[in-house]
Amino acid sequence: MNNFKIAYHASHEQFPPSLLLELAVMAEQAGFTALHSSDHFQPWNSAQGESGFTFSWIGAAMQATNLPIGMVCAPGQRYHPVMVAQAAATLAEMFPGRLSISLGSGEAINEYFSGEPWPTKAVRNERLKECHDVMVRLLNGEVVDYSGHIKVQKTKLYTLPKVKPKFIGAAVTPETAAWLGGWADGIVTINKPHDQLKEIVAAFRSGGGAGKPLALKVQLSYDTSFELALNGAFEQWKTNIFESSLLADLTSVSQFEAAAKYVRPEDMHEAVHISADIEEHLEILSNYRDMGFETLILHNVNKNQKTFIEDFGKHVLPRLY
Repeated sequence: MNNFKIAYHASHEQFPPSLLLELAVMAEQAGFTALHSSDHFQPWNSAQGESGFTFSWIGAAMQATNLPIGMVCAPGQRYHPVMVAQAAATLAEMFPGRLSISLGSGEAINEYFSGEPWPTKAVRNERLKECHDVMVRLLNGEVVDYSGHIKVQKTKLYTLPKVKPKFIGAAVTPETAAWLGGWADGIVTINKPHDQLKEIVAAFRSGGGAGKPLALKVQLSYDTSFELALNGAFEQWKTNIFESSLLADLTSVSQFEAAAKYVRPEDMHEAVHISADIEEHLEILSNYRDMGFETLILHNVNKNQKTFIEDFGKHVLPRLY
């Protein structure tokens, strides 16, 4: 695939922004062809322990590298869509053609501080579509006046990019994927069994997404031994293996840690590809590529990022492109 990309995932929950910037530069030098950034106000657990501001970091990362960068964003409660549109317009004006934003309905852990009630998933989806439409209109140079789940009063952006950022839809179910197909510029989902991924892709395409790009965030744990890979995944990511319906509604680090109290290391395998074997990771990623995903976003969930970047740069990336 001519447009096939492998992105390094910069996890702001796990690392300070200054270190993530070093890792992003290292990833480009190693052969990664894109970057992807999380966007959290709190980490999922105290072992992760970080939560830098993504929009600030992306500006620095775009200056320090030449790679396209995607980010996760949930406008509507923490972020007013007008401010997201302005931030996106500024980044896209400075770095044309390099920004994409993966829009999701959000998680309570990032939104609780607003003091507003946490809406149901159905309402959050309605709000997300409203935010998307407002942002598109603003980036088109329109004056926007809108009242719904969000309110916008006669607003116009004065700094507009020549190349507008892409708004990618985030989905983990076929139902959400089908809904996104009609309005998102593409879809990003997370690793699941192949039959479930095929259902999500088929739903997106039948819902209006035929011909639009597909991206997959792959959660893996690679280290110099299986024990290190397993223990690193367990320490860092045991709070993140639950269904999205639970993950979206918890509001604090302590709640996530309580939910994960009885998670065992062996429970990690369903959500994370854990192996110290390069060939095993290569086979898994090759299969995802062959399913039609144009972008694979690799998130090594343990702390040993440099070994991951160096080894995958030497032994995995050249054999996937």
